[in-house]
Amino acid sequence: MTVRKVHAGGYEVVTTDTDKVDGRTFLLVHGIGMGIAYFAQLSQALEAHGRVVAIDLPGFGDAPEPRDALTMAQMGKVLIDFVEVEGLGRPVLVGHSMGTQVVAEAAAQRPDLFPELVLVAPTVNQHERSIGRQAWRMTQDLFGESPRLLALGMKNYAKTGPRWFIKKLRSMMAHAIEDTLPQIRAHTLVIRGKRDPVCPHGWVEEVTALIPGATMVEVEGRGHETMVKDGECVARYIVAHVAYVGGA
Repeated sequence: MTVRKVHAGGYEVVTTDTDKVDGRTFLLVHGIGMGIAYFAQLSQALEAHGRVVAIDLPGFGDAPEPRDALTMAQMGKVLIDFVEVEGLGRPVLVGHSMGTQVVAEAAAQRPDLFPELVLVAPTVNQHERSIGRQAWRMTQDLFGESPRLLALGMKNYAKTGPRWFIKKLRSMMAHAIEDTLPQIRAHTLVIRGKRDPVCPHGWVEEVTALIPGATMVEVEGRGHETMVKDGECVARYIVAHVAYVGGA
């Protein structure tokens, strides 16, 4: 796997790439405060099925912090430019948490580039759109988590830094994903951990209903970080989703 710095949309991002030439390309986009490392288990599970590319968005992971926080629509444009600069063709676009907001924007802006979309734990719940409420939901999700997962999260948050995290959180909270979802034309799969308090069942059903033709699945016994703790299960759902399109 190669790790490189790439300029996309006027910003520097960091990417990992399995450099596999056969099969589909899966492009993984992280949530707030996170980065490439968070996708390790999911990436490994998807490698048997194609090329896996992950990205540190501007200001996250090992990517330099830009001067100003980007809106979700601007982040979507960075992602579009990244796909074109890297020659990724028409990848399967996979976003987690805040990453679902970024990939939703990219898919809505360029349906020709993204025929298949996967939203894992889509945010932000429009019925709880306040920093206080979301902080409480995240705290609930962390109750009982393993020390390994907590350590991984703290390492990524430390890289992001509190000042940039707060800037990005404001951009995240200002974005109404429910306005973007109806514009998506990609064949879309929505995945929720069945114990995810950040993304309640009713909200994720709303997300799915807003996207024409989308389907929803739930992972038993998992919370908001379902692809971290059960990457193989999430990968199976993603691969089945892609295979359905290929066989349709």
